[in-house]
Amino acid sequence: MVATPQPQKMTVEVYLAWERCQDRRYEYAHGEVFAMTGGSLAHNDIAINILTALRPQVRGEGCRINIADAKVQVTPSIYRYPDLVVSCDPQDQRATDAIQHPKLIVEVLSPGTEALDRGDKFKEYRTLPTLMEYVLVSSTEINVEVYRRGEGRLWLYQAYQTGDTIALKSVGLALPMMLIYDTVTLGN
Repeated sequence: MVATPQPQKMTVEVYLAWERCQDRRYEYAHGEVFAMTGGSLAHNDIAINILTALRPQVRGEGCRINIADAKVQVTPSIYRYPDLVVSCDPQDQRATDAIQHPKLIVEVLSPGTEALDRGDKFKEYRTLPTLMEYVLVSSTEINVEVYRRGEGRLWLYQAYQTGDTIALKSVGLALPMMLIYDTVTLGN
């Protein structure tokens, strides 16, 4: 999804109250509000395929899985909308406004969001102590990248291509690439 800046600045409290009344979703970073625009059909199909594959596994472990319309509170002044988020923290089971303790975050890349997802969002997400894996999935080619938390501030990188099976260690699931891209028509 593409984030476009809005001209107004607001406090977190005003943002949270204001966004509840909006027809669209808005990310919030340090007083600035960014409208989230729709993604492509490929983007949507990929997100649904990943949700469908992950849901039985994570629900069986007592975890919560959300897609697209669930925001993550990264810091007191940053709220983001990842394409998919999994939390196994009991506090998030009762959350009504935002997930605060994600274990896994997935972003489906598109040409308009790739720089933000790889840059600022990843830098922000890395500060979450509960985050174990950050997954970037291309919507224009068969390509998945997984960043996995290592020792201290170290993040390990692994790339996957056609025919591979992704090891999502944070949720104990092996996910074949062909399942992620099942019935997906790739393009721009």
